[in-house]
Amino acid sequence: MKRRDFLKVTGAGLAASTAVAAPAIAQSSPEVRWRLAASWPKALDTLYGGCEYFCKRVAEATDNKFQIQPFASGEIVPGLQVLDAVSNGTVDMGNTALYYYWGKNPAFTFGTSLPFGLNTRAHISWLLFGGGTEMLNDLLKEYNTVGIPTGSTGAQMGGWFRKEIKSMEDFKGLKFRIGGFAGTIIAKVGGVPQQIAGGDIYPALEKGTIDAAEWVGPYDDEKLGFVKVAKFYYYPGWWEGTGQGHNIVNLD
Repeated sequence: MKRRDFLKVTGAGLAASTAVAAPAIAQSSPEVRWRLAASWPKALDTLYGGCEYFCKRVAEATDNKFQIQPFASGEIVPGLQVLDAVSNGTVDMGNTALYYYWGKNPAFTFGTSLPFGLNTRAHISWLLFGGGTEMLNDLLKEYNTVGIPTGSTGAQMGGWFRKEIKSMEDFKGLKFRIGGFAGTIIAKVGGVPQQIAGGDIYPALEKGTIDAAEWVGPYDDEKLGFVKVAKFYYYPGWWEGTGQGHNIVNLD
């Protein structure tokens, strides 16, 4: 090929490739702004702190193109209404424990913890490798949401009691804050189960609205101040061999 012809062909090729590439170069990632409602009070640097860390990492990984603003329990919606808020689009996503919603469908219990059920390692294995997440998402789809497992608090303690428990008789009439389906078992032995969000447990214990409460374990429980209003601490807690959390996202 003659030099002049070669330059013409090459120039035409470069012009064509530039024309094709130009739109791709001009494009930029869209900016996304979401709100996350958590079921946890700000005092919990494990649970709520985990939400803050998650949002920070998403921003860093996307050069701040995808920003998620976390809100603690009660700032947008109460802690036990996170699923409803995500479902109806009040917020884009939430971080919660699915067993809070077992009243809507008992199968939500399997998302967090089943009394006398799996320990943490077995539960995570079921979620990630045994089809658990897919089954839960079949359920969550009915509420216009999708769920992603996001960390576990591990095996939990028996809880804080204002009065010493010496026998099963002491459970009769005991107003006990307990999460999820486990409350039905407490009711069978005469207790009065109460499902209360984390940030509301301390004032309920302090005022005597409830007689006892379980939450997570020594670190988180101390953060919420239970040791100041309830003398007796018991373990183990058969109601939660693990405490699995979820990020739930509105499908729209």
